[in-house]
Amino acid sequence: MSAAVLVGLGGCLPGRRITNDDLSAYLDTSDEWIRGRTGIGARHWVEQGTSTSDLAVKAGARALQAAGGCPVDAVVVATTTPDRLCPATAPEVAYRLGLSGVAAYDVAAVCTGFIYGLASAVGMIAAGNARRVLMIGAETYSTIIDPKDRTTAVIFADGAAAVVLRAGEPDEPGAIGPCDLGSDGGNSDLIEIPAGGSRQRSAQTTTLPEDFYFRMRGKDVYRHAVDRMAGSALSALGRAGWRTADVDRFVPHQANNRISVAVAERLGIGGERVVANIERVGNTAAASIPLLLAEANNDGRLQSGQRVLLAAFGGGLTWAATTLTWPSVAALTDAATPAVAA
Repeated sequence: MSAAVLVGLGGCLPGRRITNDDLSAYLDTSDEWIRGRTGIGARHWVEQGTSTSDLAVKAGARALQAAGGCPVDAVVVATTTPDRLCPATAPEVAYRLGLSGVAAYDVAAVCTGFIYGLASAVGMIAAGNARRVLMIGAETYSTIIDPKDRTTAVIFADGAAAVVLRAGEPDEPGAIGPCDLGSDGGNSDLIEIPAGGSRQRSAQTTTLPEDFYFRMRGKDVYRHAVDRMAGSALSALGRAGWRTADVDRFVPHQANNRISVAVAERLGIGGERVVANIERVGNTAAASIPLLLAEANNDGRLQSGQRVLLAAFGGGLTWAATTLTWPSVAALTDAATPAVAA
């Protein structure tokens, strides 16, 4: 069976930059409080009228260009913030990219969506159902967070990033390794939007305006995130035949800096091997890992030949991890022209 090999990346952030001081102007918070609890200094939110598909199209186009512009057989969009409940966002994204007619579908695994989407793309390529797949993580969390809730408004952000995968050999640089995936629906209420779905509509229960916003039980989420991300990472490493000492770079989902530090410590991975950008962009959910990969590729933190570990945790609850040896690859982002890792 063919492996799925990374051959191009693209990313984009909305132009509207929101600092901690901007939030402090109307929330009971401060730059010191936000940084101390999350590690975040700023984040990007979309302007009115910009949707998730708009960001997905831009990131997808950049990834396709970085990969040489070859056509793909499928488009997968991982998102918590689809343009509409129905239909999926991916078919419209594919159409707007000039890919009408290809397979296109959404993946809903919240912050774990990118790695879940990778696993789906890996499966399509391994089964021979696709030779090339465009995998996009795109979010507009500013549209679903309660602007008055400082526990979520200070953390979540908007952005999109994409990767192009092609069929190749398992021992090639860029080949996606074994994907460890897991879930725990018994704790689905820890991260949720209570209203708007079939459960609330069918029950016809009384709702409050805040019931339509994203909510999270932070302390419980922290404990689960550290345990599950570390466990999933160890499982993916074991299936790849790697030890933690073999990992050159650890790229965790940018949920919260304290979570990333705790997971790395649990794994015995030193801070010099942990890649992060949460201070500048916040938690962009399904977009966070590919955004970070594109940025780190362009600024040299990721170098060809390095062994890279990815891990994520999100609502569902869901968690996932995978590995790859970093390839010589181009990435197109807002801040950079095409760059190839040395």
